[in-house]
Amino acid sequence: MSPFSPLIERATELAAEWHSGTYRKSRWRAPPFLVEGEAGRIPVMSHLTMVAMTVQRAGWGEVTVAAALLHDILEDQSSAGERMDPSVLVEEVGVEVATLVQHVTEPKQSAEGRRLAWEHRKQAYVAQLRAAPPEAAAISLADKQHNLWSMNQALEIDINIFSGDERHPGLGGDASKQRWFHKAVLEATQSHEDERLPPMQSQLRRELDRFERLSQPYRN
Repeated sequence: MSPFSPLIERATELAAEWHSGTYRKSRWRAPPFLVEGEAGRIPVMSHLTMVAMTVQRAGWGEVTVAAALLHDILEDQSSAGERMDPSVLVEEVGVEVATLVQHVTEPKQSAEGRRLAWEHRKQAYVAQLRAAPPEAAAISLADKQHNLWSMNQALEIDINIFSGDERHPGLGGDASKQRWFHKAVLEATQSHEDERLPPMQSQLRRELDRFERLSQPYRN
């Protein structure tokens, strides 16, 4: 197998283009430098890269790594407010990658076109994950583990990630809802039998235990 993958290169470029100018909700480290006198914001691409690297380090192949890089491209708008057409994604990276991305894309709207409430979106995502292949479970585990790790890092230095501030919006679900959702994702992946999944599940379980402790002051 060649160390260089044209498929992963295309997925990296496409993800970087689509998510250019979009940012993570919070930061937990002191900034290494200032931008016009202020701390810079963390590009979404850093999260996508971390998810893809986690998937690759866990032993998954190039199709899964490429889909990990693109796992938010159907779900998130570009900085210009555009939506990625699924058929365009197929043209760019092929059916296999595009199908995996669809498996890990959270539905935002009902069949009637109404925006779904946070709880309904998460319930639909978990149900979707149970029926998805192991590769989708791996991407979801890597995604949620990094999200939860980031949340925990912020909580450790007393950043209230639930209410937010003028620069960083709070999370859509409160502490109890976030705990429920990440536990539900972990449980949904238990139905898949693949030797590469248990270490990823253990990582998410450790972050859940950490979140349980750190989010206690914010739970009702």
